[in-house]
Formats: sequence, C-alpha cells, structure tokens
Amino acid sequence: MSVGYQPKWPMDLGAPADSLEAKQPDVDNGRELYDPMRFYSREFMEVEMDRLWPRVWLLAGVTSDIPYDGDYFTFEVGREQFIIVRQEDDSIKAFYNVCPHRGNRVCMNEHGAAASFTCAFHGWRFGIDGKLEHITDEHTFDPKLIEHRPGLTEAACDSVGGIIFINMDGKAPPLKEYLGLPEGYIEQYKVDEMKVVHHVRSAWKANWKLGVDAFYETYHLPYVHPQTQGVMEDFSQNDLYANGASRMIVPICTKSHRVEDQDSVDPYQAAMMADVGIDPATFSGTAGEVREAVQQAKRKRAKEMGLEHYEHFTDGQLTDSWATGLFPNVQMGMHPEGVFIMRFIPDADDPELFYYETMILYRPVENPDWKVPAWMGLPEGTDVSGETRPEVIHVPLGKLPELGEVLDQDAELLPIVQKGVRSRAFKGSLYGDQEQRVRHFEAELERYVTGKK
Repeated sequence: MSVGYQPKWPMDLGAPADSLEAKQPDVDNGRELYDPMRFYSREFMEVEMDRLWPRVWLLAGVTSDIPYDGDYFTFEVGREQFIIVRQEDDSIKAFYNVCPHRGNRVCMNEHGAAASFTCAFHGWRFGIDGKLEHITDEHTFDPKLIEHRPGLTEAACDSVGGIIFINMDGKAPPLKEYLGLPEGYIEQYKVDEMKVVHHVRSAWKANWKLGVDAFYETYHLPYVHPQTQGVMEDFSQNDLYANGASRMIVPICTKSHRVEDQDSVDPYQAAMMADVGIDPATFSGTAGEVREAVQQAKRKRAKEMGLEHYEHFTDGQLTDSWATGLFPNVQMGMHPEGVFIMRFIPDADDPELFYYETMILYRPVENPDWKVPAWMGLPEGTDVSGETRPEVIHVPLGKLPELGEVLDQDAELLPIVQKGVRSRAFKGSLYGDQEQRVRHFEAELERYVTGKK
C-alpha cells in the first residue's frame, strides 16, 4: 500500500521539523471533567459574555470583501454588531454598529458601500472614519451635552493574510502573537487573492461549544459520516499551538485504515481524480496510489497555469485538510484552491442556540475545471467569477442548512447531543487522545472564564 504516511496512532506525517506540516509536541491539558452546565447554563453564558468574547481576537471577515474605501460589511457576535469599513488611506477600521444618540443601528445592511452612515431614527450622520458629521437640529441640544462630538465607538482591528479580526477591549496581545500559529501559516494561502463565493448562516439548536467540539476531531467519522471511509483517513495528525490554537491534518483521497479493501478505487476517490483531470477509467493504480496521483496532477496543473505559489506547498497540502482552529470559535479548512471558514456564533440570549456560519473562498482563475475540494459543498452552478459578492443565505432553526451530505449530518446530530448533556447521568466529557484538540480548546476557555487569563 502506497499512501505516503503510516495509518497508525498517534499519527505523524513525518514532515521535517522546520516544515509547517511538522508534528508539534503534545501538550498536557490534564484530565479534568468540566461541568456540563457550560453547555446550557445562562449563568455560564453571561460569564462568557463578560470574560471571553470581549477579550479575544474574533474573525470578522476577509479583506477581499471590502476592496475600496467606503466598502463595508457587518459582523455580529452575541449582543454586539460591528461595521468593518475600508478607509480612504486603505486601512480598515471597525466600529460598534450603534448610534451614540439613542442606540439605534446606523447600518442596516450586511455589506455594501457608503460615503457615510446615517442613523434612520433621527438622521445623525457619521463618516466612514466614525467621526460625527451631522446632528439633526443641533441647535436644540445643550452644547455641553454634545461638546465631545460623540462619534461611533471604535474597536481594535487588524488583519493577517487577508483575514480581518476585531477585539472589543483593546487589551489583547498583538494579533499575530495571539493567534499562536507559526510565522507565515495563514499568509502562504494568499487568502487576500480569494473571493467569497458562498456564504451561509444557519441556526442550530445547540450550544456553540458543542459545535466547536464536534468539528475539532475526526473520532466520530466512522459513525456519523461512514461514507467518508472510502476517501478520508479518520486518524489525523493533531497539533496544538499557543493560546488555544490547534490543527488536525486529515489525509484525503485515501481510504481509512478501517476499510478492509485497500486496493479498489472508491467512487469518491474516482470523483476527486476526475476533478483534477485524471480519467478514473484509465487509472491503473490502487486506492493507495490515488492521493499521490492527485497531488502530482494538481502540481502539474498549477505549473501550467503559472501559479508559482504552489511551489511552496508540501504535497500533503495539495490534497489533505489542514483543519486549523483559531480560539475561540473558528475552524478553517485550508487549501490552495480555496479556504473554507466556519464560525460558531453564540446567540445573544439563548445558551442552547448558535449560528453556524460558513464562507467558501475561491481563487478565481481562467480555467473552468479549477475547483475547490468537493467536501466544501459548493453548490453546483455557483458563480465563482468573483465579480459579485453573494448575499448571505440565512437558514432558520429547524431547517437543514443544505451544506452537503456530511455537514447536514452534523446539523441533525448536535441538537440530540444538546439534549444528552442536560441529563443528570452525564458528568462531563471524557476526552480521549483523538480528541486532544477539543480538550485544548476547553482548557483555554476555562482559563478565561475562571479569570486565570
């Protein structure tokens, strides 16, 4: 069997120590059983609102969504909403989307372009730099009441590799330091050259942390997603970084070690070969050779298209999922062709409700056969030209998000898990080694909510 890695636990893909693909040293996060009430308690939710969300860097969006001055989008987390807007000097600022006069939203759209923002309640106007420009009937106000010229309140804002982050209290460490990832980890994918081509926000009846927990491990694949066994290894290389960041590298285009027949090419493997120009009907190799064949085909195609940055990627990066977790509520599926960003957004009031938000970013090229990996679930016929930013698709509670077979299975499962963690019989999660990313996340969360960080 020629798969390019050893399907054993713990998995180590054997990359050189100086490679971004290298296995990181394990971290001892203890064996503590955390009280299950963190998944449903309103009191715990309030602690998070006070001690967690204001203090961390939050992924707000991508720079390609606001290429020109005055371009903006809104970002919402819990009870707060922000306007992220490109400035005339090409910098990016973030403002709370709230009028200092009476608290109304000053921006009602999810994205657009503006020369200023005007409150629809009383007509107060603010520049894209947040400064107050106009008060309706200003002569009717006590001058001392408005002498500070109340503008929009600014939040800290920074970006790395084309991805924009905001911080509410302004006391967090510098963004790159906070993220905890190796130098150049995000930048290598050139996300700033990608465009959002699909954006869905769906409501799930579960706590946001159960969403993170489910997507931070592959331990559940054989049981929740058995169809993946023919095209994806369910052992993964797990890497833990500083500040709660983590990664799992999941070999794709190969069969799980649990599958008895390791020779016959699976239909999903055949589809992945077809996606990169390999005719499955004439492929003479075994299932164990598909991954390498797809890697070589991708590298050859990139060279023909003049995509020089492909030379910096390892072979594994061309096929495998580098599922990268950014504390507290983000996971990114990193690929040269595109990036799949998922966010787990808490509801403003209900601890047993969260919003699963997904963005598919695609690198527009002059090649109709160029695609993002099929597992991202990009709907057939999606406009991938990058010329028009798609509207956000809002999926209400109780309706499947239609994100593809695998993600829809997760959407059906999590509300059931939510009910289970409320049982008096459940004493707390027993995280095994395959779930070390989950424990790493929960341990970092514990530091924030207990005031140790």
